[in-house]
Amino acid sequence: EQSAISIVTSFEEIDGKPMYNTIMTTLITILKPTSITLTDNSSQHAGHAGSKGWEESGESHFALEIVAEAFEGLSLVKRHQLIYMLLGETMQKIHALEIKAKSPAEV
Repeated sequence: EQSAISIVTSFEEIDGKPMYNTIMTTLITILKPTSITLTDNSSQHAGHAGSKGWEESGESHFALEIVAEAFEGLSLVKRHQLIYMLLGETMQKIHALEIKAKSPAEV
């Protein structure tokens, strides 16, 4: 008997963090993850090249941890490429995205 996998369907939007909200909405909607954590590390990079961030929000550096069935059978590189493709133009607006992507079987 297989246990039901719980899928993340929503998150708490953060006022003044449009990039965070966009990334979360896109990945939750398309990948239907069982777990997702996005951390805005921009404040640790203040003054660095590329740390201006998106518009006035100052969002530039993120760390993503995501678990989704979509990653099953994909190499690490393919997982990263999938995320970059899904985020599209959003990726051009941020300086760094650290990714830890796993399938449910790897958790």
